Amino acid sequence: MTTEILVLYYSRHGSTAALAAQVARGVNAVAGARARLRTVPPVGPQTEVRLSPVPDSGAPYATSQDLRDCAGLLLGSPTRFGNMAAPLKHFLDGTAAEWLAGALAGKPAGVFTSTSTLHGGQETTLLTMALPLLHHGMLLVGVPFGEPALSATRTGGTPYGASHFAPDQNTTQPSAEEARIAAHLGRRVASVAVRLAARPEA
Repeated sequence: MTTEILVLYYSRHGSTAALAAQVARGVNAVAGARARLRTVPPVGPQTEVRLSPVPDSGAPYATSQDLRDCAGLLLGSPTRFGNMAAPLKHFLDGTAAEWLAGALAGKPAGVFTSTSTLHGGQETTLLTMALPLLHHGMLLVGVPFGEPALSATRTGGTPYGASHFAPDQNTTQPSAEEARIAAHLGRRVASVAVRLAARPEA
């Protein structure tokens, strides 16, 4: 039986999407786990404009069913003034039904982000992204310092979650250390989810 892990992200220029791919690589490295990549549509002042239900490229748009189906969640966003981007926040704001049903309660979760400046709010973004997950009753998973890349990195990477420093739109791919930390986070969340799925019902 395959344990599905939802890797849900918003990416404007591609750097968060590239980090999501590394997170998914870590998920898929765990026996019995599989990553389900999903994104969210952009939002703007004219919210009445209807977008195509399928994006032109990249991962499909997430639905509430993706949240209900998943055994774990990895949430990613670029930083916007030290917080998650509006499209991802807009999606999470629409999960009241899942909150009421406890659809995410007891499931493991991790967070990841990308910034265009080295001190652009990576840690505050990760911590504020964790808040709605705590309200959903999720079990937060971080990156322990047993991962050597966390001490070796000179760009992104935090114990609160994976991160990427993208100083311009041409630097979308994570460094070797950033990629390793992202994959480590994906493996940890997937491993916890697989172990929880194997436990007999209480």
